[in-house]
Amino acid sequence: MANSTNSATRTIDASAEAIYDLLTNPQRHVETDNSGMVVSLDQGERFKAVGDTFTMNMKNENGDYQTRNEVFALQENKVVGWKNTKNTTSGAEVGAKWLYELEPEGPDATRVKLTYDRSEIENEQVRSFSEQFNDDFLETGLDAVAAAVSGA
Repeated sequence: MANSTNSATRTIDASAEAIYDLLTNPQRHVETDNSGMVVSLDQGERFKAVGDTFTMNMKNENGDYQTRNEVFALQENKVVGWKNTKNTTSGAEVGAKWLYELEPEGPDATRVKLTYDRSEIENEQVRSFSEQFNDDFLETGLDAVAAAVSGA
């Protein structure tokens, strides 16, 4: 069986506050998505607490769908994490977790670690699909975060 987690780390030329602001605003997640699957926010607001939920409009080769997500980790300017709980269109339980850990390296630089955790995915088809979110994929995801926070 493949690893249940993948991660990537890089330093982004932005403050931890600016990156946290970006990541906690689900309306901006389309800017940080390097898969082309995130279309727009359907329902939700800026993350304020663990347990907050949001719904994203998504697309893949099979068409449009929606996902329900729940914030599982949130520490101001340090940690942002959400779990994709369900594909509400197909009814498939998901269980994938995205976690960003922010470590300031000065006023305008932040070391960002992105971890994708598939350990709670029980559906074999979903788990197989999730294998594409490997270390290389996460590295390009951090490139997208850097571009979004810089306004590029």
